[in-house]
Amino acid sequence: MNVAIQRSRHSLSQSAVIWTALILSVSACSAQDSELRYGDAVPPEVEEIYERGLQWLVRNQSPDGSWGGSSIGHGGVGNSGITGMCIMAFLASGEDPNFGKYRENIRKAVRHLIRGQDSKTGYLPGSMYHHGFGMLGLAEVYGVLDDELLWAGEEDANEQRTIGEALELAVGCAATSQKNNPWGAWRYSPESTDADTSVSGAVLMGLLAARNAGINVPNEVIDKGLEYFQKMTTRQGSVGYSGIGGGGSRNLQAISGLVMAIGHRKDLDQYRGVMNQLTSTLESFENSYPFYFRYYMAQALFQGDFEAWQKWNKITVKQLSALQRDDGSFQSGHGEAYGTAMSMLAMALNYRFLPIYER
Repeated sequence: MNVAIQRSRHSLSQSAVIWTALILSVSACSAQDSELRYGDAVPPEVEEIYERGLQWLVRNQSPDGSWGGSSIGHGGVGNSGITGMCIMAFLASGEDPNFGKYRENIRKAVRHLIRGQDSKTGYLPGSMYHHGFGMLGLAEVYGVLDDELLWAGEEDANEQRTIGEALELAVGCAATSQKNNPWGAWRYSPESTDADTSVSGAVLMGLLAARNAGINVPNEVIDKGLEYFQKMTTRQGSVGYSGIGGGGSRNLQAISGLVMAIGHRKDLDQYRGVMNQLTSTLESFENSYPFYFRYYMAQALFQGDFEAWQKWNKITVKQLSALQRDDGSFQSGHGEAYGTAMSMLAMALNYRFLPIYER
């Protein structure tokens, strides 16, 4: 997990002629690969929106390290998911959780997630939406944040789990929930026997991030989750919510496209159908859960069609610049913390620091 990505520089020596020939032979495709990995300079308007958003998160973090907001989905109280999103918002622009200026904000948030986790089941409250995004936040900070620094000076330090231990518990909770679910997927409660693609997308992305971070996630858990999405997606690119196929929203298309891409299922007809749908309507605005849509659409396009993402990103930056309030926040139906974190993460691919964003 690299928080700071540095480009290697090669000096010309006695083999200058050979190096020159190699450079001249680099194709346009190779140049794009470099652009995909490192990106161009981050646009000034993105930097401005992002820094103002970070300042709002700093000012509005609760003493216990969490951020408030109404619960995402159903299934009880708790805001693990919102806190997980806010952690990712800090990390996404390259903030160092060990020595950076926002280190204590990040550490407090991570401590809140771990303290709030059920020590027996691994559940991160208060719904499987929250569990998925909380797991994703833990996966992205795992390996980057020193556990000794995380708990330094805390009275309950000896009683607490490491980030890796908390993440393993969270993976176990998701695996148990899936095993007991006839659909092989997830719904709002860990005990649910029905499923939907929205909740399942959040949980599956958390699992994929955990596996990417080096946590043992059984292959059958990932495979069953991806098989559920394959069943729920038609070859024409329609994605059902809680039935087989059907005319679901573009939110669901973005989620399906993303999990198939990260899960290495780009060879599926369903994946190609979804991407055709998404790339053919780049300027369409999603009125149903717009913050959620921007978050998933950014990643789905980046993973599937870089040029389409570039076009969509320019449109989205203008939208978010107009939507951001004077105090740096974004108001949403799930509260300001949710709206602010999701908006920042919709632009995070301009930075490309989070491992889950690797293409």
